[in-house]
Amino acid sequence: MFSVIVKLFLTMILSAAITPFVVKLAYILGAVDKPNARRVNIKPMPTMGGLAIFIAFNFSTFALLREQFPTHELFSVFLAECIIILTGIIDDIRELSPKAKLAGIFAAALVIYFLAGIRMNEVTLPIVGTFYLGWWSLPITIIWIIAITNAVNLIDGLDGLATGVSIIALFTMGVMAYFFLNFTNVYVAIWIFAMVSALIGFLPHNFHPASIFLGDTGSLFIGFMMAVFSLKGLKNVTFITLLMPVVIMGVPITDTVYAILRRLLNKKPIMQADKHHLHHRLMQLGLSHRQTVLVIYGLSLVFAFISLLYPLSTLWGSVLLTIGVLIGLELFIESIGLLGDDRQPLLKAIQRLVKRLEKKN
Repeated sequence: MFSVIVKLFLTMILSAAITPFVVKLAYILGAVDKPNARRVNIKPMPTMGGLAIFIAFNFSTFALLREQFPTHELFSVFLAECIIILTGIIDDIRELSPKAKLAGIFAAALVIYFLAGIRMNEVTLPIVGTFYLGWWSLPITIIWIIAITNAVNLIDGLDGLATGVSIIALFTMGVMAYFFLNFTNVYVAIWIFAMVSALIGFLPHNFHPASIFLGDTGSLFIGFMMAVFSLKGLKNVTFITLLMPVVIMGVPITDTVYAILRRLLNKKPIMQADKHHLHHRLMQLGLSHRQTVLVIYGLSLVFAFISLLYPLSTLWGSVLLTIGVLIGLELFIESIGLLGDDRQPLLKAIQRLVKRLEKKN
């Protein structure tokens, strides 16, 4: 284990060391993010930073930690990674359409399902019991990968935001994999921690004020790997194993769900970009760039700690915990006006209840 820790530390150093070279390559290839109405940067910034994470991560898994991973799965996932990275690089240079990006993620997801064999096979639910997904396994697995990948992609709007949130989520996922998965699958935890190490090495270059952005190369790659890693624990789904990765990735999932709801309520296309995401809203309330990022880091840590309670809880304890999380999250979302200042049903209901109680007293 000491040897593994040393190699993970080397992965972190490698990621930090090669990032400046990726900065130069981004300028050469024209992968530069120019300021516009949707961006928060005020000067052109090199993007495509995810390439440094990809290189460091795969050097770690193919060279430093090669003996830890099954060959077929490692190479199959690598092929899918290459599809994602290529999609991200092209988008960072030429800006692909949403449909073209979706096609890239879909192709990579098919590789994961058919070649790597990483998929959801059966579901066990309280009272209902266990049932095999059958042919439903394919669409459910593909939708899961696409949803998680896009969730991380959407939250990548501030320096260090997606990187830091992903470090917290993946580290928590790694702890889950090590302590709560079968011991024979300990390589899954090592795989996840290799990704965490690559992200930690990249973060100093990406934190505000950043010298390079993740770009779609990075956000798509990180989101895709989070989806794949979570699927390793979702082969046989139970109520609790389904909730754990959802709660761990609570920040990007919440931002994505409310972005969809907001656009539907405002009768706008779901794929249409806007400046009303979680980080945008916090900045509109007066927080600085760095303060906004740190607040969302804190929110991610809250989700991470809550997720660690699930394996220790009973079924009904998990149900009550989930209800509490949903109520608390809704109150937070309404208080910052993520759906709009006029859409605060729970807060208004509480206000009406308090007024009635005051009248009675």
